[in-house]
Amino acid sequence: MEWLEKFNKVLESKIRLGLMSVLVVNDSLSFNELKELLQLTDGNLASHLRALEETGYIEVQKQFMGRKPHTTYKSTETGQKAFSDHLQVLENMIRQNL
Repeated sequence: MEWLEKFNKVLESKIRLGLMSVLVVNDSLSFNELKELLQLTDGNLASHLRALEETGYIEVQKQFMGRKPHTTYKSTETGQKAFSDHLQVLENMIRQNL
């Protein structure tokens, strides 16, 4: 099947797909906002965010608000394109199986 060759393994995980879904439609979100939205544990969220950062799909910004660290995440152009391409592959796969 031709679509399998274009299937993005990084976005195969439903958690990573969910992360990209919310980051593509928002300018940026904090760690706690992502954790609450997706109902994930700290460790689980952190490992998936790290994987997306390593592929260049998201950017991480760390700063302090008062004395507390505040980390935000946003999708990159590369990540947005990968997400869009992945959705197109999924759509094509569904259309071929109807």
